[in-house]
Amino acid sequence: MTGPVSRRSVLRGAGGAGLAAGLALTVGCGGGGAGDKVLRWWSPQSAPDQLKTYKAQIAAFEAANPGIRVVFEPTSDEGYPAQFAAAFAAKQLPNLVTHIPSFTAQSYYSRGLLEPMDDVIQAVGPEKYFDGANDIYKTADGRHCGTGIGNTAVDMLWFRKDLLRAAGIGAVPATWDELRSACQRMQRPGLYGAPLPYGMNSMTSLIFVGFVHRAGGQIFTPDLQVAIDTQPTYDTLEFFRSMRELCPPGATNFSWGDSLTAFVSGATATGIYGGRVLANVVAQNPKIADAISCATYPTKSRDIPAWTFNDFPSVLIPKGSGNLAETKAFAAFLFQPEGYIPQLHAAPGHVLPVLRTIAESPAYRANPLISRYAGEVDLMARTSASGHNLGRETDRHQPNLRASEIIASNALAELVQRVVLNGENARQAVGVTARKLQALMNG
Repeated sequence: MTGPVSRRSVLRGAGGAGLAAGLALTVGCGGGGAGDKVLRWWSPQSAPDQLKTYKAQIAAFEAANPGIRVVFEPTSDEGYPAQFAAAFAAKQLPNLVTHIPSFTAQSYYSRGLLEPMDDVIQAVGPEKYFDGANDIYKTADGRHCGTGIGNTAVDMLWFRKDLLRAAGIGAVPATWDELRSACQRMQRPGLYGAPLPYGMNSMTSLIFVGFVHRAGGQIFTPDLQVAIDTQPTYDTLEFFRSMRELCPPGATNFSWGDSLTAFVSGATATGIYGGRVLANVVAQNPKIADAISCATYPTKSRDIPAWTFNDFPSVLIPKGSGNLAETKAFAAFLFQPEGYIPQLHAAPGHVLPVLRTIAESPAYRANPLISRYAGEVDLMARTSASGHNLGRETDRHQPNLRASEIIASNALAELVQRVVLNGENARQAVGVTARKLQALMNG
């Protein structure tokens, strides 16, 4: 097992389960030998159904590749930066990391902490990806710092058709004024209008970036000069302030799970999240399952184009983790249809395929949830494919290699809290934030 992994090697040796593999790795199922090579796989996406599919993929890969064992280790959306720092400091690195934002991959690669992923992309088959799917991972040296394991449309507007109808609202809100009015008309004791986040966490920071763009602004210029001290930022802060009374009291600490649960449970009339809403509603609150739908989140005015946050869940390989050829083979193996489709089906509509061949596959589209909500899933697929994040705010922007540090700093979440929750002067708070962002960029 030396040298780069080839596509042929990955496709060689299909096992009884029909999963092709060029190497034999194991999934932490307890059947490995004392001399096995061990591959550690990290991911913050570890819901029970997802874990089942990971185990199946690992078991099939191990069966085709005796002598290698794969161990899955769950991380968290909020905690992975600290976990990475500790792992690099202790030189106890995972071999493979998945479902991490693309801007994190760019940041780590620029510091020499990741292996290029070009061999894996070639093994999967570049022609299978959606056009431009790997552009977000292109690096200054002409390689790729990662590849996508899926797409997400993280900040869709979720709404209840029954509640809109009961409030006499004939059209889905398309502007902030329309959304605020709709939330006011739907709110009543026991039901709030929206679950926007105001906590000191990554959700608040990332969602805030999207709202600044929906006001016509940006956090950085295309050449990465700080651009937050503009009217769209102040408009965004005012919108957050005006929505606070329409959000649950606990929104001051809301992060991803809290916001998701608020809509799914029926505590809010609208939601802001990705496609996991679908599975959670059907499983946890089926009485509203026929009433939910989604749209792109409203903008300040109709002449401002929609902006959708896609964190581009990634596959990346830390440099120095060992067993490189085996790791590349396992990474490419994760995209084999027999394993990749069930992995996507474990979070149907939430993690969307990056491979065109999979998205068009009858096997993928046959999932009951994807079939039931075909319109919503297609909308999320389209919007996520053209989505952006702080790592590259628009197609005109250069990759922002400090995006991960900026989000981890909570500088933007702190701005929201200072102005909206603490009532501080917006001009002064934005000025302080601009200086923090500049210091982070200077690094």
